[in-house]
Amino acid sequence: MTASLSVAVLGLGAMGLPMALRLAETHPVIGFDASAERRALGAGQGLTVHDSAQDAVADADVVLLAVRNGSQLQDALLGEAGVAAVLRDGAVVLLTSTVGVDAVRATAAALAELGVRLVDAPLSGGPVRAREGDLLILVGGEPDPVGRVRPVLERLGSTVTTVGAHPGDGQALKTVNQLLCGVHIAAAAEALALADALGLDRGAALEALNQGAAASFMLGNRGPRMLEAYDEDGAEVLSRLDIFVKDLGIVADAARAHGLATPVAAAAEQLFLLGQAQGLAAADDSAVIRVVAPERPAS
Repeated sequence: MTASLSVAVLGLGAMGLPMALRLAETHPVIGFDASAERRALGAGQGLTVHDSAQDAVADADVVLLAVRNGSQLQDALLGEAGVAAVLRDGAVVLLTSTVGVDAVRATAAALAELGVRLVDAPLSGGPVRAREGDLLILVGGEPDPVGRVRPVLERLGSTVTTVGAHPGDGQALKTVNQLLCGVHIAAAAEALALADALGLDRGAALEALNQGAAASFMLGNRGPRMLEAYDEDGAEVLSRLDIFVKDLGIVADAARAHGLATPVAAAAEQLFLLGQAQGLAAADDSAVIRVVAPERPAS
């Protein structure tokens, strides 16, 4: 397949929309989202959108899914208004979401019975990097469908790593990735809350930590947003807190299924669950600092 292959992007949320806009610069792209507001937002930025998922995929060579969880994956492909039954011959489903190994393997098996192949390609990097084509993409799938969607993968990712030959393999490594990311965010929240409690200058403490052995990507990326978490409007929402409730739940399920203790990940999961219970589900995940320290000490 060539760079002119057509792509349908189902799900125009925080990640789906910037990916669709990135792809539309080099590919024919049709977008769809169940939310009329998200469809309008995409159209307002120049994206061609349809009001029906089945209409959106009618001529697509690649159907890119950016959904929230396994239930949405099932509905989008195999539900009452699912698109699997109306895909053109040879179309490949490209799943970019983190939904867990079991959900992907079950969906891939159901699609195979319909003659449709799925490439498992969960990604990491956030909306800004999605728009810039600077994502990390972890690919699991058979060589032929992976090769056919590679122009899309390489347009979206600066690092595209094939980790296995079966759908679900990408999810497996993404599960490991999310264990580390969730723990690192929680640790950064605790560290900056402690710096606050000790009366340190918040910005100076963060800058110093980022220069030494304690630095991490999540400290550098989420730390500045944690400093905004107590502002009236909070930090800009670039990654919702409840995404890590989902992802660390996937981590916990995987570890339990294999009899593996992950007490540090479990502690991080509890912080995100508490944040969700406290009404922070739709806040940026940096707001987890407000679970550790509900009120910032006076300057």
